[in-house]
Amino acid sequence: MTFQRNRSRAVAKRSNLYDEITGKIIAELEAGRFPWVQPWGTSAAKAPLSLPKNASTQRSYTGINVLILWGAVVERGFSTQAWVTYRQALGLGGNVRKGERGSTVVYADRFVPTDEKKRAREAGEDVQAIPFLKRFTVFNVEQCEGLPAEVATSAPPPAAGLIEPQVEKLIKATGISFRLGGDKAFYVPAQDYVQVPPPQAYFETINWHRTALHELGHATGHRSRLARDLSGSFGSKKYAFEELVAEINAAFCCAALGIVPTVRHADYIGSWLEVLREDNRAIVRAASRASKAADWILDHVLAEPAIGSGAVTDKRAA
Repeated sequence: MTFQRNRSRAVAKRSNLYDEITGKIIAELEAGRFPWVQPWGTSAAKAPLSLPKNASTQRSYTGINVLILWGAVVERGFSTQAWVTYRQALGLGGNVRKGERGSTVVYADRFVPTDEKKRAREAGEDVQAIPFLKRFTVFNVEQCEGLPAEVATSAPPPAAGLIEPQVEKLIKATGISFRLGGDKAFYVPAQDYVQVPPPQAYFETINWHRTALHELGHATGHRSRLARDLSGSFGSKKYAFEELVAEINAAFCCAALGIVPTVRHADYIGSWLEVLREDNRAIVRAASRASKAADWILDHVLAEPAIGSGAVTDKRAA
């Protein structure tokens, strides 16, 4: 009985947090804003384009936490993507200024209570772990004082001239069959190749790079790589979900490479909203899978993973 009560409480608490996160994303989409790209196309964005990072551990936040912290940076006008917990600020020799309000990030995991271990042992059954979603409160380094200069200062964005060579190198390094031609961009799972029109077919060459990263995101789902379900037919919820994963993946890759992200499939907003309204875990799952996809792609050229493990967040980053 104790185990079941604990499990019920954990499920209810977790569901409430999923509802809270999903509600914010739905509100943004209903307003015509895309949380994974909107910040960088507005004058409200004062911080440089990059992935949010823990200033103490130097690890990037992952999955849904990227969207949460990007939103906080824009909403509150921060000029840096660096974050710390209250204790980490103290550990760095500084402190959070009095009266500052933090931002909530989350971490998903499971644990097995002692009484459940005993029950399973006596019954000769497998233990049943309780899933939980843990909250962490983090503060932007601009909300702190007394931090070392190297922590409090934002790194400059990468030079624009380095972007295109990086993407070209990235495509070759992945080993994914990448073809130029035609007038449509797509990925063919059965034959495992990406095709994108040549750069000169785009009004702005930079859009070719964004499109290429989107299609590479789909290719990470092949059974030989991250093995996502790519069986959804056009117009289905599975198809819409995979497009959401590829869109967020492209935004994460763009941020890591210094390319301002855009939405490639804004016409999918209706189907994305339908998916999110039916399943309050969908956006968290999509962001998590997008993190894994971006990690897989970026690991081919970057010394350090830019996105993280693909869990809701990297516990060590919090």
